[in-house]
Amino acid sequence: MGKAMFGAGCFWGVEATFRGVPGVNEVTVGYSGGTTENPTYRDICAHGTGHAEVVLVEFNNSEVTFEQLCEVFFTLHDPTQLDRQGPDIGDQYRSAIFTFDEAQSETARAVRDRLDATDRFRDDIVTQISPAATFWRAEEYHQRYFEKHRGH
Repeated sequence: MGKAMFGAGCFWGVEATFRGVPGVNEVTVGYSGGTTENPTYRDICAHGTGHAEVVLVEFNNSEVTFEQLCEVFFTLHDPTQLDRQGPDIGDQYRSAIFTFDEAQSETARAVRDRLDATDRFRDDIVTQISPAATFWRAEEYHQRYFEKHRGH
């Protein structure tokens, strides 16, 4: 079993996408990369904690690789936007990969650099790649948000 942590803007859509990837066993939304202990959504939105909205992905590495998850990550958002995704603005929406070991760091950088060298994105990729910090689980109403609110 492997784990990966990604920040790609609002975590609701990111969670839903990763849930659909074969080999992904669980996806939990939360916060990471900041300085506040046990932050709340209200804390994150106040822009004082330094945390990003993230998803913690637990996966079966015999079915899907970390590299494949990085490829999915780069398809779900615009990694060239600094501290924003579309209309969502703030450091909590930054593009980030939080890595759990040196192999993940190397893989994430290789995928980022390979994509940056193509014409896929008009601007340079600004995705931050850094060692995983404490993951703080988001409030329950954020978990599986799209599943809970389908049709509303």
